[in-house]
Amino acid sequence: MWAGRFAEQVALVTGAASGIGYGIAARLGREGCTVILADMDEQGLAAAVSNLKQSGIRAAAHTLDISDAAQVSQCVDDIVRDHGRLDVTVNSAGIIGQTSTPIVDYDVEVYERVLRVNLLGSFLVTKYALKPMLERKYGRILLIASIGGKEGNPGMAGYASSKSGVMGLVKGVGKEVAESGVTVNGIAPAVIRTPMNEKTSPEQLKYMVERVPMKRLGTVEEVASLAAWIVSPEASFNTGFVFDLSGGRATY
Repeated sequence: MWAGRFAEQVALVTGAASGIGYGIAARLGREGCTVILADMDEQGLAAAVSNLKQSGIRAAAHTLDISDAAQVSQCVDDIVRDHGRLDVTVNSAGIIGQTSTPIVDYDVEVYERVLRVNLLGSFLVTKYALKPMLERKYGRILLIASIGGKEGNPGMAGYASSKSGVMGLVKGVGKEVAESGVTVNGIAPAVIRTPMNEKTSPEQLKYMVERVPMKRLGTVEEVASLAAWIVSPEASFNTGFVFDLSGGRATY
């Protein structure tokens, strides 16, 4: 850990009431960043911010539905108004949808909801975070994808296809703004030990873990460590790339 690596910087982290989002926010905060935690879970969000503040981290909460364009736009505007800048944005918010469900049985409304949160939400967070970053000619955007989007997990059509879309967004927008001083990257984790796993069927979870050569779940701390480097100033020659964090599962 590099104390002060993000001194004077301001970061927005979505899906930060728990899990990967909270872990990344905590890591950035411990390295000197002011972190704005965003989530739909107001109670969890309040507890998360309280925990960080007790650790001496500058943190604030923002209730946010990333699938709502007006809310995302207002959230970014509020951050820039209150803090004068937005240096880092990490979109970790997402939902799993149905698991262990063949596509012929997959509910259309559930599929649309998964795409709305995971893919449209990533689009909106990227779209609105970019404006103040482009104006200052500096910024770091990180979208959390999934190994399921790279290699596919049967029985999870909504989640897998939405995360494939997130990776396409990273690659396209990363190239689009490559000369701007803003980088756009992603992380594709294999299964990570988070509260989200509680909503994954045991058989689906077993399938995913068995395909990890290390034969274990990843940890939030491992994701946060990689994320902190990707969104740091020293990661200046990486954009439009999706980093693997898969325990050896990724094959390309």
